[in-house]
Amino acid sequence: MTDTAVSAQLRTNSNAAALVGQEHWATRQADGESIKLFMWRKPPLTTAKSANKGVILFVHGSSMAGTPVFDLQVPGKPQYSTMDHFAKLGFDTWCLDNEGYGRSSKSRAINFNISNGADDLAAVSEYILKTTGQKQLMLYGLSSGALKAALFAERFPDRVSRIALDAFVWTGEGSPTLQNRRKRIADWTAGNKRAIDRAMIQSIFTRDHPGTADMDVVNAFADAILKLDSEVPTGSYVDMSINLPVCQPEKLLAPVMIMRGQFDGIANIQDLLNYFAKLPNPDKRFVVMPGIAHSSLHEKNLAIVMRVLEGFFEQPKPVYVG
Repeated sequence: MTDTAVSAQLRTNSNAAALVGQEHWATRQADGESIKLFMWRKPPLTTAKSANKGVILFVHGSSMAGTPVFDLQVPGKPQYSTMDHFAKLGFDTWCLDNEGYGRSSKSRAINFNISNGADDLAAVSEYILKTTGQKQLMLYGLSSGALKAALFAERFPDRVSRIALDAFVWTGEGSPTLQNRRKRIADWTAGNKRAIDRAMIQSIFTRDHPGTADMDVVNAFADAILKLDSEVPTGSYVDMSINLPVCQPEKLLAPVMIMRGQFDGIANIQDLLNYFAKLPNPDKRFVVMPGIAHSSLHEKNLAIVMRVLEGFFEQPKPVYVG
């Protein structure tokens, strides 16, 4: 499905000097084109206890590329780099820019929908597993990134050992955010791109419940996003507005954790519980995170999110399964 690596380049993060990021590229073929997919890696610290705990691939949502979400550098607040956090714990951490976002290819005249994002994950997972020598990886997806991650895991169950779905949605029933988004479906279907700006990014933190995030973090997040993109694809907005469900819980075989912020307007809790009930693996969790809205990794209660994820990704395999 994919070609082998194009390149790997070392970069050093000034805010986390002990952690070295690596730029990687994979390619896949589509419509007669070679699609270049950017990946960013933070390997585990060699000094970390129990290093090499496994690979985590982080998957971004609809309005931004990967590194602003998962390797956000906020002066004086190093905790907002999720990749640094887990690399220090001994995990091999990766994120990507889906096609149409950030540094990845943007040339095709399509809206880069959720299914296309899952195709990207198939390509980068093949690259990551070959590069690391691992047989499986763990996944964390945020918002539409959770939909892409779940759909990929349905298609390639042998590649996924555990999957965390944050700010996820199944049918969209009872979602106030998606109800509002449907009012603009003519805008989302009129073209393949939509403009983003600082006000739009700030609205992610105010539309559900103002006050869940510090403004210096929100502004650093916006700065990082806008350095890479001034417009992003419409595909996931269209899918989440009128094409749900795109995932089938019966096909998701890996251990799953559903994470839902208390104030998140994307997914109604009952919609998520209906999905959760149909998951076939008995190793599953449903976590409601207090004081958190939609963008959990950038909010004041981040420590709760990290503890939840640590417990899930470090959970030992069961000795007895019945």
